[in-house]
Amino acid sequence: MSTMDGWKRFGGRALIVLPLLLWTETAVGHDDGRYANSPLKPWFDSLKSHLGPCCSNADGVALADLDWESQDGHYRVRIDGEWVEVPDDAVITEPNLAGRTMVWPVKTLYGISIRCFMPGSMT
Repeated sequence: MSTMDGWKRFGGRALIVLPLLLWTETAVGHDDGRYANSPLKPWFDSLKSHLGPCCSNADGVALADLDWESQDGHYRVRIDGEWVEVPDDAVITEPNLAGRTMVWPVKTLYGISIRCFMPGSMT
């Protein structure tokens, strides 16, 4: 086998694997310990949507009432100035012990997706 054939085989594999790596980016927790003593930490750590675990409150973002809305039973959130539709499978339906609206965004090369969303009370 020539060197050129070897590079072609490697290049073909890279073209298959690279898009899969970019597409399957997951939320990586970055809990730095600042919520270690929070009484809600175990509850936050247990949260999950149909899309998977939310990770923790260290990964979630609290939203102001102006940065989320509900219309016809569907939610959307504003993150970094951009409105993002919340997939129905990302909505957490258990009671919100934190009280505030939270979202767990995942930023990828293709934009922002929502892993978990927990509506709060609009005031």
